[in-house]
Amino acid sequence: MKDVYLFSGFLGSGKTSLLTDVIRQFKAKGLKPAVIMNELGKLPFDSQAVDRDVPLREMLEGCICCSGAEKTEAQIQTLLMTAEWDVLLIETTGAAHPVEALDAVYSPLFAEQLNIKGIVTVADSHLWLNRQTLTPQVRTLFMEQIRHAHLLLANKMDLLTEEEQARAVFEMQGFNGSAFILQTTNGKVPLSLLERMEATAQIPKEQIEEARIGKQLTLSSRIVTFERSVTQESFEQWVRELPDTVYRMKGYVPVEGVKHPMLFQYAYGMVQWLPEFMNMPPKLVLIGDNIGDVQVLGIDR
Repeated sequence: MKDVYLFSGFLGSGKTSLLTDVIRQFKAKGLKPAVIMNELGKLPFDSQAVDRDVPLREMLEGCICCSGAEKTEAQIQTLLMTAEWDVLLIETTGAAHPVEALDAVYSPLFAEQLNIKGIVTVADSHLWLNRQTLTPQVRTLFMEQIRHAHLLLANKMDLLTEEEQARAVFEMQGFNGSAFILQTTNGKVPLSLLERMEATAQIPKEQIEEARIGKQLTLSSRIVTFERSVTQESFEQWVRELPDTVYRMKGYVPVEGVKHPMLFQYAYGMVQWLPEFMNMPPKLVLIGDNIGDVQVLGIDR
């Protein structure tokens, strides 16, 4: 399996500085990174910082999440088929919500080929202390990116006094108690810290397969593999009983009386079924908080 890191953070937080330094560290270790970068504009300014020998895919004028999810899946599939690489680094736009970004990169089509190490959020510590100056919508996104991080970089510490540094870290830790917080300048983080992250891991071969979830993490993902068909009614009943902490589900569900597994998508209580004209693998990916506690046994009855 190939490791995947997702770099999140608000506009101007220092994600590209983090990306270039991590690329350097991986290459120094003899590993070949690949990169997917997402930018809101028409010109790939940030991608100019990536060395030419690094496999790179760009997504311009859009978001890696939401409507861009299918494009992201296609980019990853292309990298898997056409390029040689050891680890994938995905830099999202500053306007991306981390849950939606994780959803976009964790497709049931190649979930077993990738090991999602987790979300690294770069937080502008100065902006955190002045977050009340942001509009409500922008402030909500900024804080959501921090709340869902597995590893949180309290960046731009050089701009703060010692008292401000202590207050920023204390407040962030209280807001996201499950993330390890590292104080940084210019987004520099030891590679060893990244490699110790664990959002998902090898999948055991069982009737219902699930990714082992790192107990210290909150936002994570899980894979369910169906060995038999289900009725649409019983499956939707199971969906209705899920806790609110399940944010996203997508995959292919084998339904009784239907030739091929149907494409199923779920987002914040909304359900969508679509017919599939190819025999896709009967796998479902769940994304949410404390997803390891969700009861999945019985949905294949």
